[in-house]
Amino acid sequence: MRRRFAAAAVLTLLALLAACSTPPEPQRAPAGESPFVYVRTADVVTEWDPGRSYSNEIVAFQNVYETLTYWNPVTRRTAPRLATSWRSSADGRTWTFTLRPGVTFHTGRPLDAAAVKASVERTMRTGTGASYIWNAVASIRADDPLTVTFALKYPVPLDVVASAGYAAYVYDTKAAPDLTAWFRQGRDAGSGPYTVTAWKKGAEDELTLRAYAGYWGGWRRPHYDTVKFKVVATPERAYELLQRGEATFAGRLGPRLYARAAVEPGLRTSERPSFTTAMLLFNTAAGPMRDVRVRRAVQQAIDYRGLVKALNGSVAPASGIVPEGLLGHVPGRAPRQDLAAARRLLTQSGHGPGGRPLRLRLTYSEGDPDQQVLVRRLSATLRRLNVTVQATAMPWNEQWELAKKRGQDVVVMYWWPDYADAYSYFGTVFHGAEPPVLNLSYLSDQGLDALLDTLPELTVTDRTAAQQAYEKATRRVLDQRAAAAVPWVVTARRAYYAGVQGYDDNPAYPDVVFAYLLRPSA
Repeated sequence: MRRRFAAAAVLTLLALLAACSTPPEPQRAPAGESPFVYVRTADVVTEWDPGRSYSNEIVAFQNVYETLTYWNPVTRRTAPRLATSWRSSADGRTWTFTLRPGVTFHTGRPLDAAAVKASVERTMRTGTGASYIWNAVASIRADDPLTVTFALKYPVPLDVVASAGYAAYVYDTKAAPDLTAWFRQGRDAGSGPYTVTAWKKGAEDELTLRAYAGYWGGWRRPHYDTVKFKVVATPERAYELLQRGEATFAGRLGPRLYARAAVEPGLRTSERPSFTTAMLLFNTAAGPMRDVRVRRAVQQAIDYRGLVKALNGSVAPASGIVPEGLLGHVPGRAPRQDLAAARRLLTQSGHGPGGRPLRLRLTYSEGDPDQQVLVRRLSATLRRLNVTVQATAMPWNEQWELAKKRGQDVVVMYWWPDYADAYSYFGTVFHGAEPPVLNLSYLSDQGLDALLDTLPELTVTDRTAAQQAYEKATRRVLDQRAAAAVPWVVTARRAYYAGVQGYDDNPAYPDVVFAYLLRPSA
């Protein structure tokens, strides 16, 4: 479940994006009049507070809020956004950012160094969501209105941290006396190209954004003035809306519908590798899966190769926990099904064929066709081993709330990095935490925690040692503790209206469409 440059840099990026697009087709309505409509099968907003946000709302928030830097998927380096430049000291413990002049929040107040300091400090104080990304920060100083300096307790790549899809947003902490209540009402305090105008929780037309007239990037060329997010129950409904011209973009359709979209007149498709992995998180703290033999048996029962084949190009094989393209990826670890081992492990635990029946409660994302295939095939396999899977499809918000209460034995979910780095695959998902938040295997392993705590600094000071630590952590989580299974890495397959120009996929901001960079054809 993550680009605002100086004028020259914007034009450069737009040219790059346009070069990746096929010739446009006529727009259904004059440029700027028809909205950009993003249709999806998951709720958009879980948390309105940008300092606490840690879920699906990234798809909207990256158009409403901005960060100091932006991770460029072409160069695989950070690029300017709210900061035009930055520098670090030789020891990597002091970082100074020069801010873009003339930027204002949607509230009308200026975005200056004091505002950056206030928003980051407030996010740090929340101690929730992805606020951990600022753990290395000892202090923040506003040197002058356009210069802000961070002093660190230990070196981290702060330019990359500042590009994070979560917890790195700069927002107006003076928007209201009670900022928490302000956000809870579905309001925003960002500086991005779009601002929130309507939110209807639970409705199909959940969220509407409109262009912020005072946006620093300007509106001189054709843009989408309105961005809407529609939430539907099934991919079939999403595809129907695309066909009828009532939706502009669908983030994920499944193999069958994607194949149809690829040949549908008036539609265009995009296919890129992603940093998003599917995970089955096993309850290590209570219930039948507290027994590591049961967890290992379920790991062994998954038909990894069969799933990749069945999903027909919408996923790629996983190897370890971290996907290819990031430090921490471990090649040569693609898992394989071993039913004999699964049967043996279940028998040793007193279950399996001829043993005590075993019932496992599993939750997965409602409306996700790939997860449906996983659950159906795994349930059928385990049934032959005298294991019944009680599977429940749920909206993500409800699934997450249940998981935080330890309400199931297996959680099926997606994970992507908080910023273009491997740490959050471990530090957020498998590091001990109470309440668990996203450690939904409820793993408590002090040795693993100590190892993970070394990674942010090692990533800067000794990347070879960091890679070795990631490999050790991978073995600890998957082999020794058997806390999870990773069946695939998602291939980002998108379908969208052919009149949209300039779309490109960025794995650091999963499922995000940067609507300001798009060009509706006239």
